[in-house]
Amino acid sequence: SYVVYLGAHSHNNLEASLIDLDQVKDRHYEFLGSCLGSKDKAKDAIFYSYTRHINGFAAILEDEEAAHIAKHPRVVSVFLNRGRKLHTTRSWDFMGLEDNGIISSSSIWKKARFGENTIIGNLDTGVWPESKSFSDEGMGAVPSKWKGVCQNGVDASFRCNRKLIGARYFNKGYASMVGPLNSTFESPRDHEGHGSHTLSTAGGNFVSDASVFGYGNGTAKGGSPNARVAAYKVCFPPVNGNECFDADILAAFDMAIHDGVDVLSVSLGGDAVPFFNDSVAIGSFHAVKHGIVVVCSAGNSGPIDATVSNVATWQITVGASTMDRQFPSYAVLGNNLRFKGESLSVKALPKNKLFPVISSVEAKAANADAIDAQLCKAGSLDPKKAKGKILVCLRGDNARVDKGQEAALAGAVGMILSNNEASGNEIIADPHVLPATHITYADGLAVYRYLNSTKTPVAYITHPSTQLDTKPAPFMAAFSSKGPNTITPEILKPDITAPGVSIIAAYTESQGPTNEDFDTRRVQYNCVSGTSMSCPHVSGIVGLLKTLHPDWSPAAIRSAIMTTARTRDNEAKPMTNASHIKATPFSYGAGHIQPNRAMDPGLVYDLDTTDHLNLLCALGYTKSQIEKFSETPYTCPSKNISLLDFNYPSITVPNLNESVTVTRTVKNVGSPAATYTSQVFKPAGVSVQVQPKSLKFKKIGEEKMFKVILKSKMSRRAVGEYVFGQLKWSDGKHNVRSPIVVKTI
Repeated sequence: SYVVYLGAHSHNNLEASLIDLDQVKDRHYEFLGSCLGSKDKAKDAIFYSYTRHINGFAAILEDEEAAHIAKHPRVVSVFLNRGRKLHTTRSWDFMGLEDNGIISSSSIWKKARFGENTIIGNLDTGVWPESKSFSDEGMGAVPSKWKGVCQNGVDASFRCNRKLIGARYFNKGYASMVGPLNSTFESPRDHEGHGSHTLSTAGGNFVSDASVFGYGNGTAKGGSPNARVAAYKVCFPPVNGNECFDADILAAFDMAIHDGVDVLSVSLGGDAVPFFNDSVAIGSFHAVKHGIVVVCSAGNSGPIDATVSNVATWQITVGASTMDRQFPSYAVLGNNLRFKGESLSVKALPKNKLFPVISSVEAKAANADAIDAQLCKAGSLDPKKAKGKILVCLRGDNARVDKGQEAALAGAVGMILSNNEASGNEIIADPHVLPATHITYADGLAVYRYLNSTKTPVAYITHPSTQLDTKPAPFMAAFSSKGPNTITPEILKPDITAPGVSIIAAYTESQGPTNEDFDTRRVQYNCVSGTSMSCPHVSGIVGLLKTLHPDWSPAAIRSAIMTTARTRDNEAKPMTNASHIKATPFSYGAGHIQPNRAMDPGLVYDLDTTDHLNLLCALGYTKSQIEKFSETPYTCPSKNISLLDFNYPSITVPNLNESVTVTRTVKNVGSPAATYTSQVFKPAGVSVQVQPKSLKFKKIGEEKMFKVILKSKMSRRAVGEYVFGQLKWSDGKHNVRSPIVVKTI
């Protein structure tokens, strides 16, 4: 199956009638029919017509037919209906908003009336509508601008309300890959948990006494608790590791724009590809054109460099970091060493009793591979060797909870899960099925040393507890995908980081908290990790900013979030990665989000649709492609456009050769009369000059341009390495920060 993208519609800014929409569909049949030889063949091939704002269709085509269509002058692009992943680390390993010291939101919540009447849409696995997080208690009438529906399909028990005001499902692209679907797929109900978790994180209502098996007990609340929410189900059980397909994603974007959402939260993605071959980039461009802010997860392919996804300049791309709450469970060894891990295990070992502890390799089944046994994979453990013992399993490859299940099936009484080197110090609280704790790489090495130091090693695992105000926090999650941006290296991605480790939010009651077949437990709230979880934190904050500043553009909102972020932890030290090494903007973008400061940033770096079109021109897209994309007359500027001058809130120069001058424009949204002075924290080996050094504003909305001159002073030995700095504009009240990222050639 392929997606044929034709750009935008001529009726884009008008209320299209059903007749208009039918005419669009018929034109798609005629166009494809002219390529295939008959209109009837086209009708059989097309399974989606995008008729509202996005112009195009999805169809079953032979490869040669797709290649032929791609050459047609009416076509912007033709691309495979590729699959994309949900960005959570629960089901596979590597490759609610908290009012605490890490994210303090009390001020913005009150001023923005908790995001009142903002509409947040979520492209995901749907929603569990019975969750208390989606209760409409205390909510007024549905906003009059809302045009969406509650498409419950065959699920008569699925109901929307004044909180959950809409739900739709899109499964034709998925069906084109897996074959005919049964009736259980004809519903927006969440049978996976991911969609309920992300949507409640962004806009869930207040729910008291929420917890996971009693851990983390408190009041659950989304970033915009008074927002209205809508679910767009585009993700289904995985096919070759992919749950969400391009054809369905585009259909959901098209309808969400029509329905009237203000914010779209998208916790899914794939490898970064050129924008016109990327359903999320295409859909989000059309959304941003209509003033909708699109927030996307950066991906879970860290800590490897250049893995960040969702890199379009019109998206807000979010990495994942920790927060100052943990669920400690200690591994206590026979030599009295104690190692702090994390867990949400319900079962507990008998108090004050030590158990034999062995490496899982020592419990290897006769025909199993030693590496599989080390990872505690299915069928790799011998019950005769594991029974009654605590097993030490290594993180990696298979799901963390699966390792505990395999240990339990082999008769082990507990599990110590040790990080591998890539995971570093990032530990995650999981609802294991046996007493277990997850410890860091360094502590894991110490445990293995102990096992090798004595003939009779013994250990104990303490029952988990909830601990607040932990330090250091935040630090970057090891799984969080990193820059540089492989599509446009001149644009820093991710943009921002937010809490994405051990996040408690609403869940499906269709599956257990581990999402494994063996887990018969059910929870109303679950603790999950991933950039999927950090993304809706930002979406919720965007909802607040939309309420406070309804006239701000999506670019202004992103700028406010980026330029007010923090790059230090709660010990006032630079943020680190999961290995306690100083992190860089390639991990956290502009830094860790600070909602209270984002509501009053002072200055913003604004952009409009023309700026994005100019960027596409600079990237080499043709006038014809760009005009179809925008559905407006467009001509590339007469003088060459430098991507370095794109008015982004960060400055990235991936190929500095001697010197370069970049320009930026800032808009005053703070005090009517203010003077801002520049301060530069220079990247190593690079001189930075700002002209002018101060900017004087006389009114709100006034814009000022400035130049940044960068000169390389690098030795030959350092050439080719990225270095990092920061530009700060300050009027004494506002500090407007932009990361500087430079590589000399």
